[in-house]
Amino acid sequence: MPSAPAPSSPAPVVSPLAAPAPAADSASSRSHGASSADRPASSPHAHRTGSTAWHAARALAERLGRAAPLTAHRLPLDRALGHVLAEAVVALTDLPSFDTSAMDGWAVAGPGPWTVKEGEGLLAGRGSTEPLPDGQASRIATGARLPADATAVIRSEHAHCDEAKRLLYAGREVVQGQDIRPRGQECRSGDELLPAGTVVTPPVLGLAAAAGYDALVAVPRPRVDVFVLGDELLTAGLPHDGLIRDALGPMLAPWLRALGAEVAEPRRLGDEAGALRQALVSSDADLILTTGGTAAGPVDHVHPVLAEIGAELLVDGVAVRPGHPMLLARLAEGGPCLVGLPGNPLAAVSGLLTLAEPLLRGIAGRPAQDRYRAPVRQEVHGHPHDTRLIPVVHREDSVVPLHYNGPAMLRGIAAADGLAVVPPGGVRSGTEVEILDLPWASASPWTEGCFT
Repeated sequence: MPSAPAPSSPAPVVSPLAAPAPAADSASSRSHGASSADRPASSPHAHRTGSTAWHAARALAERLGRAAPLTAHRLPLDRALGHVLAEAVVALTDLPSFDTSAMDGWAVAGPGPWTVKEGEGLLAGRGSTEPLPDGQASRIATGARLPADATAVIRSEHAHCDEAKRLLYAGREVVQGQDIRPRGQECRSGDELLPAGTVVTPPVLGLAAAAGYDALVAVPRPRVDVFVLGDELLTAGLPHDGLIRDALGPMLAPWLRALGAEVAEPRRLGDEAGALRQALVSSDADLILTTGGTAAGPVDHVHPVLAEIGAELLVDGVAVRPGHPMLLARLAEGGPCLVGLPGNPLAAVSGLLTLAEPLLRGIAGRPAQDRYRAPVRQEVHGHPHDTRLIPVVHREDSVVPLHYNGPAMLRGIAAADGLAVVPPGGVRSGTEVEILDLPWASASPWTEGCFT
């Protein structure tokens, strides 16, 4: 179950050798092995006492999601934000679809000076225009259709009009084609603009509209239910009488939304096995997350309830610190998956990024996450056998490990913009390690409070 936040300490936040290995996760000494019947085809990657190696667990979760993608729907543009393209966006028209003026000014034909045509000029949104005879000029607005035979546009500030003689003079050399957006400059009809798998952002909506789309074929956001377990959790006020604040309920829903999910309000079920069983069998979500209850304590009901409802246990413990007692199960053939997160806050974050994030990516049809490496500025002690996930912040071309990285702590991850994947045994200063970006990928203004 979640632990109370660690008290402030006057000690340096980043130790001389970066953060030391934290104490073992709650109940991590218990073997979380599954029987051979429960273990998926990735069992060759099993790592110590039945737990799954960290990279293998992530890969399995993503494969599981991609094997059961959500059904795509045609969505109007005003409902497509945050969804994932199931089909490529192909231009339905040239962009621009006709020659247009890039500036307010004068459309001219041939060399100057030019005789100014009478009238209000050429405005955006007007239909076809008459050809512009050689030696003539016409006022033109940005975005207006260029008249046939026009050779250039002169910006208003670069021209002088003699009103008496109705002659236009250029204040600088005029180059043929200047300040004209020719038809098809951005794309031609039939060009692929965006591939399938692209997340629909506001600029994607704008491009789709410009290219002629009223709707997009997209994969809906995965629906996630979050069930918070534990009788000891408070939803408001200060900890008292053995009760502690629930840190995961307020954190997980917005984090999952940042990963592209549609999340219902977290439900608090306490430590009642019956309530958990009923919540699981009645959920219609695409993914279920539980917090706490994945160990073997007297009120840790996740394993027994999963066995009771016939769920298939795919991952039962991952060789990672914090977060070792996480699990992944499939509730029924064709049914939703469940990710069981440890109750300690940072351990839960580890489970979220190890199992839930790649599973959601697969379900939603998002492309595989770009993997990159960066050097660490200090030596980082490792676990003898397991991968460590350490909160870090980017500084120029390297990352700095943050302290307050024990399983029950959130102070380090709250100041971080990524997690360093530290292999067993640790790494020396300057060694490149894999980095997991956090969804917001920008450091907090309070980051300096987590440095020496």
